Amino acid sequence: MDVHHLKVFAAVFKHKSFSRAAEELRLTQPTVSDHIRALEEELDCRLFDRLSRRIIPTKEAVLLIGRAQEVIEKIEGIRDLLGEVRKDLSGQLIIGASTIPASYILPEFTALYRGKHPGVLFEVVVSDSRGIVEQVANHELLLGLVGAKLDSGQVRFSPFLDDELVAVAAPSLIKKRGVALRELAEFPMVVREQGSGTRREFEKILIKEGIDPQRLSIVGIFGSTDAVKQAVKEGMGISIISRRSVKDELKCGLLREIKIKDADMSRRFYIITHRKRTLPLLYKTFVEFLLKQ
Repeated sequence: MDVHHLKVFAAVFKHKSFSRAAEELRLTQPTVSDHIRALEEELDCRLFDRLSRRIIPTKEAVLLIGRAQEVIEKIEGIRDLLGEVRKDLSGQLIIGASTIPASYILPEFTALYRGKHPGVLFEVVVSDSRGIVEQVANHELLLGLVGAKLDSGQVRFSPFLDDELVAVAAPSLIKKRGVALRELAEFPMVVREQGSGTRREFEKILIKEGIDPQRLSIVGIFGSTDAVKQAVKEGMGISIISRRSVKDELKCGLLREIKIKDADMSRRFYIITHRKRTLPLLYKTFVEFLLKQ
C-alpha cells in the first residue's frame, strides 16, 4: 500500500474537502482524486460519498483513519529519529486552540519557540473548546489548547496555565466596584456561545454555588472574545471573561472590573492530545517546551 495514498486520504478526511486537501499537500485537485480512487480500488470499498460540494466519510473511512494515522506517524518517526541525532527541528506544526489561548497565549510561546527553532512553521486552527476537543478526538488535529476540561474518553487533558475569570463592564454602565455572585442575575449579560470554554467554566462556578445559569439575563451571545469585549464597551451589558483577554482594556480604563465577592473565579487551560496517538518529535518537543514555561 502506497503511503502517499494514506497521506492524501488523511488530508481529505481532515478537511472534508478535496480542494482544501490539495492546497495543504500542494497537489492539484485531480491528483488528490486519483490518490483516493487508487486507494478505494485497492481496498475495494468507497471511502467518501460526494454529495454536491460536500464530502462525507463512509463507515469504512472512519474505521481506516486511525490505522492510517498510525502508519503515517511511524514512517514520519523515522525522520524524527534522525532529527533527534541532528537536533534539527523543522516543519509545520498545526495546533488547534480555543479563542483565549489562540489570541492571548500562543503568540508569545510560538514566537519564543521559533527563536530557538526558526525552521518551524506554525499554523493555529481556531474554534471554541468543544470544537477543538472534537477535532482531536476525531484525529483531525494532533494537538490542542483549550480553556475547559470536557467529557471525552479519547482525549488526554494536561494542565497548562492558570487563569482567572473577571466580571467587566463599561465604566459608565455600572458604578459598583463589587457584587455578590447572585447579584449578576440583576444585570444584562453578554456571553460567549455554548461551546466556549469561558462560558462553560463560568456556568460550572454558578452551579457549584447553587445558582441556576438560566437565571442570568443574557442580552447577547457572541462567537468571539473580541466581539464580547466590543459589546461590553458599547454598554450592552456586563460579561465574565478571561483576565488575560482584558488586561490592556482594564489598564487603559476602557473597561472596569467588578469584583465578585464570594466565589473562586479561577480556571485552567489544558494541552490536549489523543490518548491513542503518539506525537511526532516536533509536536512532542513543543509540548515539553510549553510545560516548562
